[in-house]
Parts: sequence; structure tokens; C-alpha cells
Amino acid sequence: MVKPEEVKIALVSSSPRRREILQMAGFSFRVLRAKAKEREYSSPYETAVKNSELKLLSAEESIEPGEVGLAADTIVVLGDEILGKPKSEEEAVAFLKRLSGAWHTVITGFSLLIEGRVISSFEESRVKFKRLTVEEIEWYASTGEPLDKAGAYGIQGRGALFVERIEGDFFNVMGLPIGKIYDILSLELKK
Repeated sequence: MVKPEEVKIALVSSSPRRREILQMAGFSFRVLRAKAKEREYSSPYETAVKNSELKLLSAEESIEPGEVGLAADTIVVLGDEILGKPKSEEEAVAFLKRLSGAWHTVITGFSLLIEGRVISSFEESRVKFKRLTVEEIEWYASTGEPLDKAGAYGIQGRGALFVERIEGDFFNVMGLPIGKIYDILSLELKK
């Protein structure tokens, strides 16, 4: 068993949600800034995983000996389309109208740098939104909360009001599948 408080993590992310999850789970960490630009690849899974690798490797020089580097990328997929972070309130409204009453998939790709080796994986969860009224959508978009979130909602905030059902890992939908990451750390750090 690996105790979270014994693992020093260099988190390559500006996400407050990822910090909250690591803190809640008892990990000690410091935050590094990613210097990579996200890209879209041939599949949503490849997009999430490769972007997490790009972020991790962009900060590799700042990760100290004895630290585990961690980067992640969370995307929302509706049908075959990736719904990124909306660029405006109007785009947030358009995304939310499409998500209304529908199932979508949340994929978080993550990469760990452990003793010079990069280990990457992903987690996926399915989320169903209830049917939203135009008034609910416009109100939520006007709060500003959707603007820095993939798919235009945050499940840990006001966006929770719209979630009817989740299949899979809640923390994945928040942006960091901590259980799966802990399992990999336990396996890799015991070697």
C-alpha cells in the first residue's frame, strides 16, 4: 500500500478542481504551470491522453527528483463531437441546449511521470442531463461558471443541478479519476 501523504506530486494543472481532489485524498503536492497548447487528435481518447502527455512533458524540467509528475486533460464528448471550453456565453448556451436531455461521455486522460517513466491512461464516465428549460440554460450561462469548463458545465458547482444520472467515476467528471491514479501509483511505487 502507498499512503497518499507519502507521495509528493508535481501537479501540472491550473484546475482548482484537481487541487481539491488531491487535497481531499490526502496527497501533498505543488502546482506547476503547463506550457503546452492542447490539440485535437483522431479520437477523443487519443486527444485526452496525448494532451495530458503534452502538458506533463512541458513541465518535466520543473519536476524535482522524488516527485511524481501528474497532468490531466478532461473532455466532454457528445456523439462523435468533442465539446471543449466554450469561448463565449452564447457558445455555452449552444452546448447546454445540445446536452439537455442527452447522455454524453466525459473522458479524462492523465499522465504520470514516475522515476523518468511516463505512464498514461484514461477514465471515462457517462453523464445524463435532465431536460433543461431555456430559462435554466440562460441563467446558468450568465453565471460565468460554464466558460472555463469542458462541455460548458461543472458538476461540482451549479452544473450539478442539471445532472440526472452518472455511470462511472464522479471524480473523473470533476476532472481527475483519483481512484485509478492511486491504483497506478500503488502498483508503480512498490516496485
